[in-house]
Amino acid sequence: MQQQSLIEPPSELNRLHETLDMELPNINGARMDALRFRSRFEAAVFGLTSEDTSIVVFGSLARDEFTDGSDVDWTLLIDGVADPKHLDLARQVKGTLESMDAKDPGQEGVFGNLAFSHDIVHQIGGEDDSNSNTTRRILLILESRAIGRRDSFNRVLNHVLSRYISEDPRFLQRDAQFQIPRFLLNDFARYWRTMAVDFAHKRRTRGGTGMAIRNIKLRMSRKLIFVSGLLGCFSVHLQLADAEKAALLTADNPSQEFVRHLRRVFAQTPLEILAAVVNRYHHLGPIGKKLFGAYDKFLGTLRDPSGRARLNSIAPGAAEADPLFQELRAYSHEFRDALLELFFDEKTGLDRLTRTDGVF
Repeated sequence: MQQQSLIEPPSELNRLHETLDMELPNINGARMDALRFRSRFEAAVFGLTSEDTSIVVFGSLARDEFTDGSDVDWTLLIDGVADPKHLDLARQVKGTLESMDAKDPGQEGVFGNLAFSHDIVHQIGGEDDSNSNTTRRILLILESRAIGRRDSFNRVLNHVLSRYISEDPRFLQRDAQFQIPRFLLNDFARYWRTMAVDFAHKRRTRGGTGMAIRNIKLRMSRKLIFVSGLLGCFSVHLQLADAEKAALLTADNPSQEFVRHLRRVFAQTPLEILAAVVNRYHHLGPIGKKLFGAYDKFLGTLRDPSGRARLNSIAPGAAEADPLFQELRAYSHEFRDALLELFFDEKTGLDRLTRTDGVF
């Protein structure tokens, strides 16, 4: 029997317009573009997936930040007995996307192919947890959507989160100072640092080609992914009243209840997770305006074909003298400074959480 889809919470971004009393045309436009493309894609692959296979999209298409120049990162997630027909299915998916004029996934080879549940669930840490495996696992949590049947997608995501929670015994102790899933948080932090290190690696191996746009994305969208992971790990403190937290800890199966809580949180896009915090704590309004204002301007450049093309074409070593790059870097500084204000805010208690778990 097909599993029921997880019901996504109401849009925090819709509420944010009222909270901040500001327009975010590029964020809204990218959301609509993502929704339209996913709807077309879903209709085109209808009936292809099964109980053991899910088509999963990642990147800007999953984050609702889709533009005409965006890659379509996808994988055929398999959670069942290996079958030679799986490769044929993956080729059908690839052919469907080609017929939709979708841009191919990045050249690293992490996406656009088959992914099996065993490594994603069992290889967390250790020598066998490759960069590709870590990327698939972390992005499965933070920025993924299933297209078509979700059976395999739901099972794998539940199993991954169960590992992070059940193997973190301190997290489930009632006398813990904060209920923070440190195993999960540390893997988010590791992935963020891996992205930063890989940026330097790609700059060297590609001779600096395309580094201007990668630099800005690292400062904005890649950083946002990490931020949403931190806020998700802090969500027990940020979102739940003491009575709700106590109910989770005293449930018959607290590990399972916390997995359900995290599924609800991470069903939201990174921007939605960030918006939820701003909506809940109204004194964060000025910070929210800086955060979302800067991000909207960043997306505005990516949504403008000429602006994106210009950013892509900046020659190695020329970014420092390019007005567009300097403008976007200024937005990234505004975004960074607002994040520092947010994570060291005393009224929300984020300052204690950041110092205790985000730093050391």
